[in-house]
Amino acid sequence: MNKKIRVLHIAEAAGGVERYLETLFKYNDNDKVENILVCSQNYDSNKFKNIANRVIVLKMAHDIDPKSDLKVEKKLRSIIKQLKPDIVYAHSSKAGAFARIADLGLKNKVIYNPHGWAFNMQQSAKKKEMYRWVEKISAHFCDKIVCISDAERESALREKICKPDKLKVIYNGIDIEEIEKTSPMSRTQLGIPKDAFVVGMVGRISKQKAPDTFVKAAKLIKKKIPNAYFLIVGDGELRDKIENLINQYNLSSSFLITGWVNNPTAYMKTMDIGMLLSRWEGFGLVLPEYMASKIPIVATDVDAIPNIIKSSLNGILVEKDDYIAIKDAALKIYRNKNYKEQMQTFAKSYVQKNFDGKRVSDQSYILYNQILNY
Repeated sequence: MNKKIRVLHIAEAAGGVERYLETLFKYNDNDKVENILVCSQNYDSNKFKNIANRVIVLKMAHDIDPKSDLKVEKKLRSIIKQLKPDIVYAHSSKAGAFARIADLGLKNKVIYNPHGWAFNMQQSAKKKEMYRWVEKISAHFCDKIVCISDAERESALREKICKPDKLKVIYNGIDIEEIEKTSPMSRTQLGIPKDAFVVGMVGRISKQKAPDTFVKAAKLIKKKIPNAYFLIVGDGELRDKIENLINQYNLSSSFLITGWVNNPTAYMKTMDIGMLLSRWEGFGLVLPEYMASKIPIVATDVDAIPNIIKSSLNGILVEKDDYIAIKDAALKIYRNKNYKEQMQTFAKSYVQKNFDGKRVSDQSYILYNQILNY
């Protein structure tokens, strides 16, 4: 019988990464894997205490902060030395850098999952080149890099981040069982009219997720659908700007921003359309969550999204920042009940077949054994 594998997970970014880890831990076999989580202050640590063997919270800056980052590095190295994990598993770019530096010279295996390459972000050419070189250099200090989609693997190969045999594709998965048993939030409780046509998005209020495009599309949708109501489930650094834009367009009486919530699925289930309007996207975990919640989707045709959304079958794809096309897609779903039902029927079987979180856990366990040569 294989010995129990101790995995030390390090994570800074919340949102999709946090939900990924929830599902991974839930479906891991506790007799085979011991999961220890080192996470940032942005995580709901109490929730993880029920599904991880141990949780350690470290204050981590999301952006580069030399003084703060150095403290985190020192603490992480101390934790790794003390706990002696078989595997250090780093999630997202910042945690990936933290973990691989802190682990230098220590005797364990390292897995890195970028959850979307930083060099694919919309930013200056100088920044893209910097991230590209950081990833190339850091790739030498881990044993495997997990890509959450084929598009992510293709990006790594195109940019020559590492040799092909270092890359392992494990498609993202979701907790279908949990989503199916989650009850929707009451519209009355949220202050949403019962007869409203609710258009929503779940995600960080950041440049990547294009909340400004969502609001611009909302303005056009409202003109065509008077009872439309708009919901953003999430929070982020652009919240003040987005609230100002909502007020500028006189949409405040038809708009709700929830902030971070523990149960985004319950909010999703109040929606008539779910949107993901990302300008770049490593996977888009919310897409299969929308599908499992039986919500028609409008999403941008970027990066990994077209690997998930088969346009006109389980959603409608539009060009990024094209708020007119987004409005047209919303109207198509609103006006055609049969089209909506067709998408829901296809999505149900599609998500069960391709995005089951248990598969992610099983494939991760196989990877652990492979790199440990068990």
